[in-house]
Amino acid sequence: MRHYVYFNTKRERITEVWFLDAANVDGAQLKYTWRELEPAKDRYDFGAIRHDLSFLRSHGKRLFVQLQDVSFYASIINAPNYLLTDTAYHGGIAGQYARRWDPAVRARFHKLLAALGQEFDGEIEGINLPETSIEFGTSGALHPSGFSPSTYRDGVVDNLRALRRAFPRSVAMQYANFMPGEWLPDDDKGYLSSVYAAARQLELSMGGPDLRPLRRAQLNHTYAMLRAYRGVAPTGIAVQEGNLEDIDPRTGARITVAQLVDFATNILGVHYIFWEPQEPFFKRDVLPFIQRPR
Repeated sequence: MRHYVYFNTKRERITEVWFLDAANVDGAQLKYTWRELEPAKDRYDFGAIRHDLSFLRSHGKRLFVQLQDVSFYASIINAPNYLLTDTAYHGGIAGQYARRWDPAVRARFHKLLAALGQEFDGEIEGINLPETSIEFGTSGALHPSGFSPSTYRDGVVDNLRALRRAFPRSVAMQYANFMPGEWLPDDDKGYLSSVYAAARQLELSMGGPDLRPLRRAQLNHTYAMLRAYRGVAPTGIAVQEGNLEDIDPRTGARITVAQLVDFATNILGVHYIFWEPQEPFFKRDVLPFIQRPR
């Protein structure tokens, strides 16, 4: 099991002494947005990644990149400005989501992946694309132009192929949790399972946000898929904000770090856990557990 601390965009936190001194913490998972990495069309700025990679290496730590093309807050747009103003990209976004189902937008994203891979493949520990979950309602009335559950699925799969081409040596991972147009297990249209099937063919790493073994939605979606994916490629799971606050309804007790790690290791079989350092839980509970002799 490899443990990474997810500092999100607070990348300066990799200099904190407790992190550098934690021998059993393998490295940092850091978020970089499409907008910052391609500030203008075909002009890439990877200076932040180079800086963070160099610093981590100098302290015996590894870098896992999370490349963000969408957000889950209406006020945050992670796609570059040129997509939003050029009609060739149909506005580039729908709400706060990059138009993953749009071939023109995907082509630009694939160019970014290729450029990143050319410089960092084999140098970074890994790179992951963010979760597949996206929400435009269920009636279809709010669907953006060109969007349907099947075109979205096709876009996600196309991105998997581009990710694998760009990163044949570093761990290349897709977070895949929920897909629009279905809800497992009762309304299974095959969207999520087909994403995992495509990943299996590519031997691509898979993962997901939220380590919440008490939640039925995750059990029926992300965890069911990851369990079936054991042995195909390295997998990962993210312990996100609030995960360490879940209450077991059977006991009334808060879930423990030991329970989470046991589930991740023995039920899901993941190779990577990405810990969000939520306090007071992280330094009080998580870090001492990770630092136990392996």
